[in-house]
Amino acid sequence: MSGEEFEGKNLVELLDMLEQVPEPTQISMWPETQGWIWLGLVVLVLLFLGVWRLRVVRNANAYRRAALAELAASGDDPVAIADVLRRTALSAYPRQKVAGLAGDDWLAFLDVGYNGQGFATDTGRAMLSAPYRADPTPIDGLAALARDWVQSHKSEAHT
Repeated sequence: MSGEEFEGKNLVELLDMLEQVPEPTQISMWPETQGWIWLGLVVLVLLFLGVWRLRVVRNANAYRRAALAELAASGDDPVAIADVLRRTALSAYPRQKVAGLAGDDWLAFLDVGYNGQGFATDTGRAMLSAPYRADPTPIDGLAALARDWVQSHKSEAHT
């Protein structure tokens, strides 16, 4: 190219004379080696197993969520709290281990279930007699104690 071609032309005309740069060929997103494919498959399988395990654990603890919702709805009613505790224990433990428990045995079972001593105190004893009173009065700390037990007891039925 000689300089005569460029004389008298403005910048826009000079830019129009430039040849366009060709676009590069498209790069494939498919992995080049089999190792990446196998790694991807392993990651997918592990992700599937993790989601499956999370679902199994969530389903196994559904009774806890239901019991906590019922405890929240029952407020400080000791009769309702005692009923929720009994049904939760029947869900978490074998029936033959829970159904026949009463009195001090029931309170000891609740205490052993979450490694605490709250039910063996006056709070637990008042819960035992509440269903047999004409007008059961709220028991201080019973709702919190029941929530703690539902959240932290060791289940045998779902392990």
